[in-house]
Amino acid sequence: MGIEGVNARIGEIQSRILALQAQQAATTTTAKTAQGSTDTSGTSFASYLQGAVKAQDPSQADKTYKLNSKGIPEELAAYGNGKIPAQALEQVGSTRHRLWAPAAESLTRLIADAQSEGVKIGITDSYRPYAEQVDLAKRKGLYSQGGLAARPGTSEHGWGMATDLDLNAKALNWMRKNGDKYGFVENVSRESWHWAFHPKSM
Repeated sequence: MGIEGVNARIGEIQSRILALQAQQAATTTTAKTAQGSTDTSGTSFASYLQGAVKAQDPSQADKTYKLNSKGIPEELAAYGNGKIPAQALEQVGSTRHRLWAPAAESLTRLIADAQSEGVKIGITDSYRPYAEQVDLAKRKGLYSQGGLAARPGTSEHGWGMATDLDLNAKALNWMRKNGDKYGFVENVSRESWHWAFHPKSM
């Protein structure tokens, strides 16, 4: 099931939880009036069900993959940098950005969790095909020459495993505290916006 299907299922379950809470509230009000007691079983059930939903949606950051000597999942290495097919990529939430599917799913969760804490995280770049890497290198120069682009064919963006994020000071601080929980690390000293997904090795 893709992330959109998971989100739709979670939305359906949350709607049922709200309906059950409303029904329980009505029952509790009736019980209070008749017996002068308080019934919190509705809240307990809702909390339990929400926990169960989360348990059914394990983080992609906790999954393991067979990596090559450079830390690239073998399934991606077989395609080549900047040549990842559309079926191996997935949309990040409702954005236009795409990453390797496990990275996209983890980033979607990260952004949603940050938002639930009042932190807004945007995306400015994601998967970068080889032709785009060549163009970027021409426009911004190579890292080895003081520029901002990796040598075409070596970019983490070309594996669909890196994203450039739109972060204010609050969001950057949140990422530095929580990014690794979702498999994302800040690994370019001159680019606080660049975050790479590092899957765990089998």
